[in-house]
Amino acid sequence: MIVTKKALPRRTFLRGIGTTLALPLLDAMVPAMAATRLVAKPAVRLAFVYVPNGIIQANWLPSAEGVGFDFASTMKPLEPFRDRLNVLSGLAQVSGRALGDGPGDHARAGATWLTGVHPKKTEGSDIHAGISADQIAAKELGKSTQFASLELGLEEPSMVGGCDSGYSCAYTNTISWRTPTTPNPMEVNPRAVFERLFGDGDSSDPASRLKRMQEDSSILDYVRENVGRLQPGLGARDNSKLNEYLDGIRDIERRIQKAEQQSARMKMPVMDRPSGIPEEFSDHAKLMSDLLVIAFQTDMTRIVTFMLAHEGSNRSYRSIGVLDGHHSVTHHQNDPEKIAKTVKINELHVRTFAYLLEKLQSTPDGDGSLLDHSMILYGSSISDGNAHTHHDLPLVLAGGAAGQIKGGRHIRYSKETPMNNLLLAMLDKAGIPAEHLGDSTGEVAYLSGV
Repeated sequence: MIVTKKALPRRTFLRGIGTTLALPLLDAMVPAMAATRLVAKPAVRLAFVYVPNGIIQANWLPSAEGVGFDFASTMKPLEPFRDRLNVLSGLAQVSGRALGDGPGDHARAGATWLTGVHPKKTEGSDIHAGISADQIAAKELGKSTQFASLELGLEEPSMVGGCDSGYSCAYTNTISWRTPTTPNPMEVNPRAVFERLFGDGDSSDPASRLKRMQEDSSILDYVRENVGRLQPGLGARDNSKLNEYLDGIRDIERRIQKAEQQSARMKMPVMDRPSGIPEEFSDHAKLMSDLLVIAFQTDMTRIVTFMLAHEGSNRSYRSIGVLDGHHSVTHHQNDPEKIAKTVKINELHVRTFAYLLEKLQSTPDGDGSLLDHSMILYGSSISDGNAHTHHDLPLVLAGGAAGQIKGGRHIRYSKETPMNNLLLAMLDKAGIPAEHLGDSTGEVAYLSGV
């Protein structure tokens, strides 16, 4: 057998009818006989998963600190990932408070979660916040990927103009800001996300997308011949990875097509609820989570923001028996029935996050899994939705950051510790040192453990 030092490039593409698919990390991409042959150096990914309107703290926060804590009822779905997550408490986004601007806490919450900058109170075009942590990372990590970042959502954005007590809807519709005056829109259509990742370039032209949707055959049918040329030169392990990867893409495409068929047949009533694709929240969330995982797996991007709903959302969750709007029940005024409904919504959101973690954990990446090599921050920029508080925020940090983060702990920081210190620490562990963000005073401690 002749062994060369040649290796298949990570950015290898499969091409067909204008479609390009990046490959997952295969053993054959590591040079033969190199010191890294057995363990490929993993890329660190960052994801920020946002939930609006706060979380009922009594059902969220563990009573004990440190290791060996018991998961409260809302957080129970995350228990299988104990060793790969840290519950963080005590952190605050002070810039989300009024600071003389009066009401508008939901708009300020969305605008400050990743920027740490108090937004300008305006309903006009003169919006102003700050560059968000995900975009600070995207400017650097995006140099190595096809897309600098992805912005995903599960709820249609509100109309332009004012959405919260004199604040523009731009502040509630997104958590990602490319510049202080340029918010990134959240893409809620799985079809559009799929086409951006795997279609003919990154065009979002509606006519072009419609033409591709009308193709009778799966996109994968057009690249099968190219896959066949690759496979004979790969080992059994790489072939298994490649087949599993392609099966996953085919399954996502099948579910997108099914969701579009369902949406075409269904007449949406005029009511205070979203019109996402597919109809059910959980189906929509799982599909977007699958796309997020494949985007990480193929290294098309290393940065994703994911809003389970926009800030101040009043969508209802009929699948779990909550017909009231989310925002409405968070203003419970200590009404036990409304509190119980809010808890049910909180639990649904956490189950959605657990699905994403399971997918990341079960997806091999180098010497571990995508979860091992990622940092995924989950939480809200409001703690108590009834009182609109912006301190002691509900936050969970999942993932190992390629061995840099020790999990399995509830870490309580001193009161009023800036959440921006956490964001600085995450950026640093992703290889992006940043000196300052919002009201940061330095990086948070204890994430690495001992």
